[in-house]
Amino acid sequence: MRIFNTLGRSLQPFEPLGSTVKMYVCGPTVYDEVHIGHGRTFVAYDLMSRYLKLRGFNVVRVQNITDIDDKIIKRANDSGKSWEEIVDVYSKSYLEALDSLKVKVDLHPRVSMHINEIISFIEGLIEKGHAYQTSSGSVYFDVDTYRNYGELSNTAKNLWNQGEESVREKKHPYDFALWKASKPNEPFWDSPWGRGRPGWHIECSTMSTRYLGETFDIHGGGMDLIFPHHENERAQSESMLGHPWVKYWVHTAFITIKKEKMSKSLGNIIPLKDIIKKWGASTLRVWFLSSHYRTNVDFSDESMEQAKSSLERFRNAIAVLRSVIKEGNVSYSSERGIKASNNVLSIYQKFLTSMDDDFDTASALASIHELATLVFTEIQESRDFLSSILAMQVIENFNSVFRVLDEEINANNLSLERIVDSILEVRKTLREKKMYEASDMIRDALMKAGIKIMDSKEGSTWRLE
Repeated sequence: MRIFNTLGRSLQPFEPLGSTVKMYVCGPTVYDEVHIGHGRTFVAYDLMSRYLKLRGFNVVRVQNITDIDDKIIKRANDSGKSWEEIVDVYSKSYLEALDSLKVKVDLHPRVSMHINEIISFIEGLIEKGHAYQTSSGSVYFDVDTYRNYGELSNTAKNLWNQGEESVREKKHPYDFALWKASKPNEPFWDSPWGRGRPGWHIECSTMSTRYLGETFDIHGGGMDLIFPHHENERAQSESMLGHPWVKYWVHTAFITIKKEKMSKSLGNIIPLKDIIKKWGASTLRVWFLSSHYRTNVDFSDESMEQAKSSLERFRNAIAVLRSVIKEGNVSYSSERGIKASNNVLSIYQKFLTSMDDDFDTASALASIHELATLVFTEIQESRDFLSSILAMQVIENFNSVFRVLDEEINANNLSLERIVDSILEVRKTLREKKMYEASDMIRDALMKAGIKIMDSKEGSTWRLE
């Protein structure tokens, strides 16, 4: 496997730090509805974690909820509601959208529930000489104490503008806030520096190390977070820990509307819940994953119709396979059937090769379209049981990653035990006819799927590896 690392901007072999892949993804600031750009990011990292699991890795994924932020406070003050009310409304909407999209997150830590840990992290940075308190009671990170600053975003020093208000009290204009002194009509917590609240960047450093440890494999988010958010996270984390913090930095590209970036000023932001309601979660997932996660993609009804058509084609292919499998003609496969089985396995290898290449979902989907063509031609006409079983297994593996055919797969009612036992019956016939090459091909294909075949004079048995 290879994965593109923003740090260094290159494809690198994927070699996790331990037996479990640890992934942290920056979640939403819950001051408004999440939009389709957020949705693409959530689905992309969901797919990555699911594919890693298919390839045999254990995966733990943490995705935070930012529930303390300037935007939340402004929305609360503008609306006359409390910041807690704003957070509750939009957190609920966000979690409902994830559930609809079948996005699985192992842990959703919230900033407001980790204030003590954040304060301790900031105290550590001050003790190590990387942060300083000002007369106002705010605390800033001293960027000049971290020699690798700008490396992640490839940003020159004259562009290190943090977009923060209080510049005069900083040592350098590019220093960034770790703790913000309390202002009127803002939530606050007591700290060694007085009442205040966390800055934006410190939350992710604190919560990721709290749940994933001092080093982890993948840190993800949208490309708009590379600077300053992820640059600042890396600086404060490695300054605190004294060693490299994240191995692979991974970022998703943007969704545009009529070639323009979504923005409130243009009025072209599409709430995620609205698009799910209009097109359905499976169609939306297909559309999200029809493009490589690092490629900008333009939203249109026409592109959604294409995704809908693709999904319907896959559903029709499953219907054909189900009908052939239900016929239960477990007998010697014809030469045509053997060829179809070889083609199925070749297509599956293309799927894996694409996904191994930095999660190239566009090419992976092309492989499944190729499989559907094979189903509608060779398999549907030959009614070959073996190639049908293999094709169904490929589609199930595909769906375990893409999660767009759950209802169709579940309606299939074919257990793994029945599938493998049926394949072994076909394989027995092949061996009796001394067609050992085809028999070995089946054995090797099952081995790649994590199923070990054990041959003996009494017959063949199997077990999951």
